Amino acid sequence: MGRTAVITGGASGIGEATAVRLADAGTTVVTLDMAATADFVLDITDVNTLHAVIEQIGPIDILVNSAGVVGPNKPLWQIADAEWSRTFEVNVTGTFNMCRAVVPGMVERGWGRIANVASMAGKDGNPNLSAYSATKAAVIALTKSLGKELATTGVLVNVIAPAVIRTPFNVATDPDVLAHITSLIPMRRVGQPEEVAELVAWLASDQCSFSTGAVYDISGGRATY
Repeated sequence: MGRTAVITGGASGIGEATAVRLADAGTTVVTLDMAATADFVLDITDVNTLHAVIEQIGPIDILVNSAGVVGPNKPLWQIADAEWSRTFEVNVTGTFNMCRAVVPGMVERGWGRIANVASMAGKDGNPNLSAYSATKAAVIALTKSLGKELATTGVLVNVIAPAVIRTPFNVATDPDVLAHITSLIPMRRVGQPEEVAELVAWLASDQCSFSTGAVYDISGGRATY
């Protein structure tokens, strides 16, 4: 029986590359995004709409939480309340909303895979991206907790921490910030979304069977712990 994957942020970048990779493997893929090209256009912070869409999709076997925003590119003390709040609403609360919506069904069926997309920023902290860095650290911690909670259920939850990946996501990043975080990569290049999609595809598979609550770096050598 084929499996169904839901990918947030599935209309571009890592989400889009993952959608293509999973579809090529025979998975039924449903994309959620704010972009008009998604299967369902919605804001993952809108809980009522989200639950209606989840009900319409039916049983979900794989969840990839790739939706996110960069947030403000400025020193912490210059960040406005609304900028800080919106970054957390999308990156953290959106991930929480999705996990909470699909986990019960996965547990009931005895199988599920969740791959959350964090960032190296959540481990290292990037200058002038304190809101973004804090949210990605939160996604890492959320994943570790949820992985432990579900460890005996057949539902595995892991998180990836990419360095800079060549996606439209980085268009909004200040060029100086982007140059700085790219300079930290020993391989001296940014990653490609298709490279990340390969890792996510494994995390979403039966071959991933003894890993949960783990952080997988895909950083061109940047990761130090």
